[in-house]
Amino acid sequence: MYYFTDDCRIGVEVIDAEHEELFRIVGEIKDLLENEYINDKYDRIRELLSRLEDYAENHFRHEEEYMEKIDHPELELQKKQHLVFCEKIMEGDMTVGHDQQQVLEDLLKYLIRWLYRHIIGSDLMIGKLMPVEEWKKKADFAFTDKYRTGIELIDAEHAELFRIIREVHCVIADELVTDKYDAIIKLLEDLRTYTKEHFADEEEYMEAIGYEGLEAQKRAHDAFVARLDGMDLSEIDEHQQDALEEIMEFLAEWLVNHILHSDKLIPKKHIE
Repeated sequence: MYYFTDDCRIGVEVIDAEHEELFRIVGEIKDLLENEYINDKYDRIRELLSRLEDYAENHFRHEEEYMEKIDHPELELQKKQHLVFCEKIMEGDMTVGHDQQQVLEDLLKYLIRWLYRHIIGSDLMIGKLMPVEEWKKKADFAFTDKYRTGIELIDAEHAELFRIIREVHCVIADELVTDKYDAIIKLLEDLRTYTKEHFADEEEYMEAIGYEGLEAQKRAHDAFVARLDGMDLSEIDEHQQDALEEIMEFLAEWLVNHILHSDKLIPKKHIE
């Protein structure tokens, strides 16, 4: 069973309630997949798909309306992700002759990825990121005491991530370079490599001290990496400045909020 736990809440009642409903649907799909007593699951699958379609239509509308109301900077990206979800669910439509177990298995795998990558990787930032116009005025990304956890290794690695953020900002601000594609690809590769190393170190420390928030942190880390891996390189080449701003916006605000709302909760303990 997949449970909607507190680390999945964004603090907006209607959105949290709808996310919780999605967890319930995923649990029902898992139960149906594992049910060996029902030979023909066609009608039950159709009912579940119909509920998912209704869910997506209503939930995404509510979420996007709320994001627009608070001037959330990732609204357009969220709209794209929502559209992909709807298209994927429509692919689940079946005719006689499809392997019902395979349909259920594929659907379950997709929804599980969505639960932990989209909700934790994107939705948890709703209401926490600064409005677009405020973000555009911000140019100084210094690693100050405000972001220190008191854990030496983690703080040193966070400082390096802030350095990479400043490097992205420098590339954005450089008006003398017209083709920035190579610089963007290098920055993305640096980010992928360094964040994976950092997350591994952070998770190793949390495991060593028996930190109860480890699983939630792992899901957030996986969602961050998946977001970087999912960036469309062809889209980046065609819209380089927009891509840089998207990377900057996502990296700076995700990192700041993750440190302040998650990493600073990690207790400082001596490891033998």
